[in-house]
Amino acid sequence: MNEKGRENRLRQKATRLGLALRKSRSRTPEAPDYGTYCLADISADCLELGDRNTGYGCDLDDVAKRLDECESDADG
Repeated sequence: MNEKGRENRLRQKATRLGLALRKSRSRTPEAPDYGTYCLADISADCLELGDRNTGYGCDLDDVAKRLDECESDADG
C-alpha cells in the first residue's frame, strides 16, 4: 500500500475512534515537524499522540500503533 493510501486508511480508523489524524502543514524540509503527524482527541480537544511543543513528530507507524492501542481499549 502506498503512503497516501495508508494515511487515508489510518485517518478513517482515527475518525471511527473519535480522533483526528492531522499532518503537519510545514513546507520546510528542515523543520522538525515536516511530513509528520499527530492524533488529536476531538471530544476532549487534546493531543492524543504527538510532540507537546510542535504537536506533530510522529510517523505513520507510530500512529498505527496508537490507533491499535485505542481500538483495544475501546473493545474492552
